[in-house]
Amino acid sequence: MIKVSPEAEKKIIELMKEDNFDHLKDFVRVGVESGGCSGLSYKLTFDHQQKPEDKLFEDKGIKILVDKKSFLYLIGTTLEYSGGLNGKGFVFNNPNAQRTCGCGESFSV
Repeated sequence: MIKVSPEAEKKIIELMKEDNFDHLKDFVRVGVESGGCSGLSYKLTFDHQQKPEDKLFEDKGIKILVDKKSFLYLIGTTLEYSGGLNGKGFVFNNPNAQRTCGCGESFSV
């Protein structure tokens, strides 16, 4: 399961509206791809459609899609948002990551 913090929920709704997505019917797509200084990096986009191979989760009314390849890396992850002067933006709090880079955008298992 993928969870969403209250701060991330608010920011996702705000950004989806700005990009002409409806958080009540559209999706947040999260995944993992090769790259970054620790070997794997996170990706987050919005999507209008669910693909047959996607796993669907919902937390706090946010519909989250994860492709099968990324699912094993993201089990138990909480999507958080940190704003302010020193904020990082969206942060993946991933219990599966054994090592992360300083910016928090890449990891290894």
